Amino acid sequence: MAELPFDDEHAPLYSLGQVASMLNVQQAYLRRLDQHEVVTPSRSEGGQRRYSRHDIMTVQHVTRMADEGMTLIAIRRILELERELAELREELRRARARLDERRE
Repeated sequence: MAELPFDDEHAPLYSLGQVASMLNVQQAYLRRLDQHEVVTPSRSEGGQRRYSRHDIMTVQHVTRMADEGMTLIAIRRILELERELAELREELRRARARLDERRE
C-alpha cells in the first residue's frame, strides 16, 4: 500500500494559520522564525508557507527555549548543534555496525 502524505512527518501539509492555531502562537511569530531562519517551512506554488509535522515539533521546541529567555540567534545555533549531534550519532552507529560485522 502506498504511503500517504500525512504518514510522512516531513510532508508540508499545514498552513501558517493552522499551525498558529494549533500551537496557540501568533502568525507573526511564525513569520519571524522563518525570517531568522530558525524554522523554515516549505512554500506552496503560490508562495504560502506550508509546515510539516516535523516543522511543528521544531516550533514547539523553539518556543520552549524562547520562553526560557534564549534569543533566536542562540536557538538557531542550538538547533544546528542538535542536528550535527544527531548526524554524528548516526555515523557512530553505522561505524559500530560495520565493526560488529567484521568481528563475526
